[in-house]
Amino acid sequence: MVRGVSDGRIVKLAIVLFMAIGLAACSKNSKTANLTGNATPGSVQDFQVNVGNRVLYTVDSSELTAEGRSILDNQAKWLKLYDKYQVTIEGHADERGTREYNLALGARRATTTRNYLVSQGIPASRLNTISFGKERPESVCDAESCWAQNRRTITAIAGGSS
Repeated sequence: MVRGVSDGRIVKLAIVLFMAIGLAACSKNSKTANLTGNATPGSVQDFQVNVGNRVLYTVDSSELTAEGRSILDNQAKWLKLYDKYQVTIEGHADERGTREYNLALGARRATTTRNYLVSQGIPASRLNTISFGKERPESVCDAESCWAQNRRTITAIAGGSS
C-alpha cells in the first residue's frame, strides 16, 4: 500500500486507469475515429457534431444572431463540400403563445435559415422547410433556460435524425 492512500482509493484509481486505457484502445481501432472526433467526415453525424445543426433565436424573433450566422456559415461550407445531401430545415418555437402563432413563427425561422443558406450559395432545390411550432420541444420546463433551447431551427440532413 502507498503511504497515505487507502486501499479503496487505489482500487478506484486502478479502475479509472483501466477504463482510460480501454477507451484509448477502442478509439484507435474504431473505423469511424479520425481527426474530427468520432464522426466520419461527410456523415450526418459529422454535420451534427462537428458543424452544428441548431440555430437559436431570441424571443418572438426570426432574426439571425451573430452566432446563428456563424453556425449557418459553417453549415453552408459543409453542404457545398458534401453536395449529395438534401436538407430539411425545421422551425421550432417555445411553448408560450398559441399553436397557430408558434407554427407561423417556426415557419419564419425556417425560412430565414433557408434564405441565409441560399445567400451562401446552397441551391434552393436542396432545401425544404417545415414548422413544428411548439409541438416538439427540446426541453420541457417552465423557465427561460428551457424556452431558450426550444426557440430554434434544426438543419436535418436527409437520412439523419434531428
